[in-house]
Amino acid sequence: MTPLESELIDWRVFAETRSALGPNFVRILGYFREDGTRSVEEIEQAMRAKDPVAMVLAAHKLKGEALQLGALQLSITIETIEMTARACIEHHDTPDDIIELVVALRPMFEETLAILEQDASPVVQQRQPLGFGRRFG
Repeated sequence: MTPLESELIDWRVFAETRSALGPNFVRILGYFREDGTRSVEEIEQAMRAKDPVAMVLAAHKLKGEALQLGALQLSITIETIEMTARACIEHHDTPDDIIELVVALRPMFEETLAILEQDASPVVQQRQPLGFGRRFG
């Protein structure tokens, strides 16, 4: 595990979710890919439109899915985006202060997803030698 992986993923939560979902885990991870990609796009569009309401809706959904899979850093970033957007709604303000977080969101989502998908892929068995002095089978 690289330092980046340890910062991005809570492996205990990931393992618990994977165990609880069993064979459905890969399907749920696929939904996270689809929903997450859509949510990131919606957050970016909301940022361009300076629409904190749309930002809250997209961020809230993605935050919950990220937490369920153990994507800790992603969920923290999204929560900050969501809570700041909520404050903007209350104060009738624009979400300009979180533009850097929104810009960083897509690469973080993609990196997190790649790590989760790599760990969730079936184990590929390596060919083992057939015995001393024999060719690989």
